[in-house]
Amino acid sequence: MSKMVEKIDKETLIVKVINTSKNPTPQYKTAGSAGMDLHCIIDTGFMILNPLERVALKTGIFLELPEGYEAQIRPRSGMAVKHGITVLNSPGTIDCDYRGELHLLVVNLSNSKVVINHGDRLGQIVFAKYEKAFLEHAEGELSETERGEGGLGSTGTN
Repeated sequence: MSKMVEKIDKETLIVKVINTSKNPTPQYKTAGSAGMDLHCIIDTGFMILNPLERVALKTGIFLELPEGYEAQIRPRSGMAVKHGITVLNSPGTIDCDYRGELHLLVVNLSNSKVVINHGDRLGQIVFAKYEKAFLEHAEGELSETERGEGGLGSTGTN
């Protein structure tokens, strides 16, 4: 258990985890952290990611989420601003019935080659509760609003 979770009470989400890597199990780095860092596995010790190249990197992390929760895989801001490395399909959703290994889908958006080392923290995981919805077919039109069909910049930039 992370050192940031001081006690487990009825409101603490319990997520079962298996870590098959030699990297640390994800944990909160500060008391106010929303996400836990995910470390990558690179069997050769390092790799070079060329500009605009993308790759799926293993983490060795497997989760069992309770019904009604998802895990979101997100980029780390430091990797994005310093190196141009971000996570594709962000946030990526891990469904509660998925039992496979978590992967980091990363891309190099910089103009330079970037060295990725085994154990680098390239993404983070955030847990979120979700609601199921029933889509009810509407006959005719939807209710009117002031915005209407305006989208894609229709409200301006300032």
